Amino acid sequence: MKTAVAIRHVAFEDLGSFAGVLTQRGWVLRDLEAGIDRLGDIDPIEPDLLVVLGGPIGAYEEASYPFIRDALRLLERRLQSDRPTLGICLGAQMMARALGARVYPGPDKEIGWTPLRLSPAGQRSPLANLDGALTSMLHWHGDTFDLPPGATRLASTDLYLNQAFSWGRSALGLQCHPEIRADQFERWLIGHAVELNIAGISIPDLRAESARLAPTLEQQGRRFFDAWLTTIGPHA
Repeated sequence: MKTAVAIRHVAFEDLGSFAGVLTQRGWVLRDLEAGIDRLGDIDPIEPDLLVVLGGPIGAYEEASYPFIRDALRLLERRLQSDRPTLGICLGAQMMARALGARVYPGPDKEIGWTPLRLSPAGQRSPLANLDGALTSMLHWHGDTFDLPPGATRLASTDLYLNQAFSWGRSALGLQCHPEIRADQFERWLIGHAVELNIAGISIPDLRAESARLAPTLEQQGRRFFDAWLTTIGPHA
């Protein structure tokens, strides 16, 4: 039986719709809490899939959040072993840094719904299920990263060039949030209330837009994730 370990930074940014896909495939899921569970004690090779999820801190803030050092060492060893690894938002930024790329504040907050623009490689990958012609995409970040050495860019938006990348046989980083569940989005509005207020974003408007767009993304996100799990099957 295959195992998936997910590292969470805040409780409401979880595996979302992806959890159901894994459960349907018979995977065993295990959640770890960053800053609470000892990431340095994890065998970086053992899980069949490692997922590092999003959160409201920077991948470069280890002086304030020392657990980041352990997370980066874990990812470095995991990626060097070419084991299936998925990073979402902060997780993708940590993957990029573990692969030697620079992570830094972007030109502006990107919070809300914008379709992805896929590269030719992205169009040939499971991300084809997330093409802007099929679904809009939820974004929630202010940092960005350079494309890691040896990585392939899969998706962009006008504001951020690097929205998704692949590396090696089975590593994928997503700056965006295809895992969102429509019925759980209110948790995001509550958990990120201060950030939304500082950014001047209307919560009622974002709620209404999400009610319209999130159900389609949830459907397409599940299709994407199921297809990606199939591609990494021989390596998991």
